[in-house]
Amino acid sequence: MYERIAVAVDGSEVSTAALNEAIKLAGVTHATLLLLHVCEEMPMVWNIEGMASMPMEDVSQAFAAAGKQLLLKDKARAEDSGISRVEIRLVEDYSGRIGAVIGAEAKIWSADLLVVGSHGRKGLDHLLMGSVAESVVRTASMPVLLVRGK
Repeated sequence: MYERIAVAVDGSEVSTAALNEAIKLAGVTHATLLLLHVCEEMPMVWNIEGMASMPMEDVSQAFAAAGKQLLLKDKARAEDSGISRVEIRLVEDYSGRIGAVIGAEAKIWSADLLVVGSHGRKGLDHLLMGSVAESVVRTASMPVLLVRGK
């Protein structure tokens, strides 16, 4: 059965659903759980005047701090659910290839299952937003459990 389960978290509803499934599986299999968050940089942000650039270092630090906070909150949730072995990993990657990074990090950690949420976007939304989950499925070297959002 599964001994090392990695789950990608980003604070979204589908990420929470994926985390819930990973917690259930880890509870049944007594697996170690890795909570994985990949920060990606957005060089342009909206403000009152419209779109404006911010210093990249400030943006990176803000995303990393938010990611760390999310990981700690999700770790506490997993531990409160009875999972005793929970690890966290924050990855800052600015290549724009989040799905590949998630799969690579899970492989480095030797995960035997990777759990990710999927928004289930179709059509123009899928074309414009892309699909991290689809990229994970294409690039991961271990089984992937997709948890679909509502």
